[in-house]
Amino acid sequence: MSQIKITRVGIEGLAIIEPTVHGDDRGYFMETYNQNDMKEAGIDAVFVQDNQSMSKKGVLRGLHYQKEFPQAKLVRVIKGEVFDVAVDLRKNSKTYGKWFGMVLSEENKKQFFVPEGFAHGFLVLSDEAEFCYKVTDFYHPGDEGGIAWNDPELGIEWPQIRGEYQGSASPDSYAMEDGTPLSLSDKDKKMKGFKDTFTF
Repeated sequence: MSQIKITRVGIEGLAIIEPTVHGDDRGYFMETYNQNDMKEAGIDAVFVQDNQSMSKKGVLRGLHYQKEFPQAKLVRVIKGEVFDVAVDLRKNSKTYGKWFGMVLSEENKKQFFVPEGFAHGFLVLSDEAEFCYKVTDFYHPGDEGGIAWNDPELGIEWPQIRGEYQGSASPDSYAMEDGTPLSLSDKDKKMKGFKDTFTF
């Protein structure tokens, strides 16, 4: 009997995965990954590497994609809360250029499956967040591309962010609702918009 619940969303290939949590007054137990359950749900990805990162509130990572060595990802949060986003980059897809976002947290224990052909990013909503993800290919230096997180062409509705687009990915004109500044890597600050990177 499968230990996961799969919810498909409006973009083909994306899936929300909810594990069965067995809990009592001592704590809880859950399977965070079961290959048989995933195959039964139609997700036949073979993961080769596990990654983990810690980020502080206001950190926005993304939107990243791989150019020649695309990765499918299975992502989850083990501490804190993030808003996680995937953007469809598959040119033959009916939802090319569309995005989907969801909250991942240690409380909801949801996982997000992002297949190959998507850009991915997340915003940290809690004071800190620890983010775990499985990938289907190894890291290849120089293979990562990106799209501006605030590109109006995409129109991603990032929660808890206030500010106005000033023509670049710079976070200087934005902040979190509580005044926390946005924090991006130097590389992410220079990302260009979707139409400057891809064609419709």
